[in-house]
Amino acid sequence: MSGLPKISIVTPSFNSIRTIRETIESVRAQDYSTWEHLVIDGGSTDGTLELLREYSHVRWISERDEGHYHAMNKGIERASGDVVTILNADDCYRPGALRAVGEAFRDHPEWDGLFGDIVYVDAVGREIYRREEAIFDYDVLRFSGVCYVIHQTLFVKRAVHNSVGLYRYKDFLNCCDYDFILKLGRAKCRIGHVRALLVNYRYHDHGQSADLRVTRNMARESLAIRREHGFPGGAEGQLLRFYARIKRQLQKLRYRRKCDLIPGSWILRKHMKPQTNFSSQIVDRLKSAEG
Repeated sequence: MSGLPKISIVTPSFNSIRTIRETIESVRAQDYSTWEHLVIDGGSTDGTLELLREYSHVRWISERDEGHYHAMNKGIERASGDVVTILNADDCYRPGALRAVGEAFRDHPEWDGLFGDIVYVDAVGREIYRREEAIFDYDVLRFSGVCYVIHQTLFVKRAVHNSVGLYRYKDFLNCCDYDFILKLGRAKCRIGHVRALLVNYRYHDHGQSADLRVTRNMARESLAIRREHGFPGGAEGQLLRFYARIKRQLQKLRYRRKCDLIPGSWILRKHMKPQTNFSSQIVDRLKSAEG
């Protein structure tokens, strides 16, 4: 493992007893030795803490927080690795994920970060579809309205947080990751891409991703964030949106020899629900945003 970076994995958690064991085991099963796993829990009462005590290798704390992005910030501040990443308590690494990441950083020392590909799965781990991307393009990300850099596959060097900052959890409930990703682009960070399926991203009744209230709030927040990054709105904005979406597909054709014939949002529609049963410290704030 000589020359490979130490990777800090931060997992925000709150009443995650149904899924967090699989998350922890997916990290522990990696064929990569230089990593640490930090779980930042928001004060769970469902047995999560008893489960965490079974894993001596996991560094964890449990205290009330202001939501999952606040927990992420606390984890990043405690991380000791060369590279930091976020793995939610209902998602799992695929075999070989950390090795692919570590070797990519070793082979590309000029990269400030990287992202990879992802598999969307249902509650019991059955594949829904795969998202395979091409390159990091700031203009496509800010103008298209599609955040195709999936947060769980994003790995950044610790120094990036020193220059770009942490997550703006007081400003946004559901799109702090999109805000952070666009800040990487504005700061001209060099973000590479690894052609590997790194994470299984779970859509289930106890997660936020499948909740339509969350997706509606994400649309509101993402528009505000895009405007901070120069998206003009109106007719000009619609033209830029069309241009950016076409550009993304052309990039995928060029670099991956494939493109999206069916939008991922259409594929995921049948897995969405008006309201899921997720646990989070932001529930009351989300209700307020909806009201």
